Amino acid sequence: MENNPSSSSRTDRKTIERNRRNHMKALYSELNSLVPHQSSRDQVAASLPDQLDEAAKYIKQLQKNLEEMKKKKDSLMGIERPEASTNSGVTVGLRLPQIEIQEIGFGLKVVAITGLDFHFVFKETVRVLHEEGAEIINAGFSVVEDTVFHTIHAKVAGESASMGNEAARISERLKKFVINDVNVI
Repeated sequence: MENNPSSSSRTDRKTIERNRRNHMKALYSELNSLVPHQSSRDQVAASLPDQLDEAAKYIKQLQKNLEEMKKKKDSLMGIERPEASTNSGVTVGLRLPQIEIQEIGFGLKVVAITGLDFHFVFKETVRVLHEEGAEIINAGFSVVEDTVFHTIHAKVAGESASMGNEAARISERLKKFVINDVNVI
């Protein structure tokens, strides 16, 4: 009886090890099939360590290509990554937002001038206007090179006497948003 549990345990270990080796062999084969080869003759003749080295080199080359493509994309979009900044330290495309508010009759004209990378400024401006009870009549934008001009026309609810106070409060909130929230970035 004592031989039986021991041989069963040994058989289980052998089976587990065989399954592990087969699984690793399948994974190596799958990895090798994903790596482009110069010729089919090289693929068959290469040893396992050579195949792993080739796969590692291929992965490093893909990572390098990806980084180069990201840099090219950023340069085409007018954005420069901080870790890849130029020696002068100037970062292209990071134009801080400016906001101008004009009272026009019973309404406001809000002009936000931003860089291409401040997409959230328009959304936050609309949110602030809605929170203050302003009704947006018209909104639009235009892009000139790396500058975006957002224009919003809004009607302020209230009497003409309190309209000045409403406009001043909205103006103050929008300016605080630009100064506090955006400059943190």
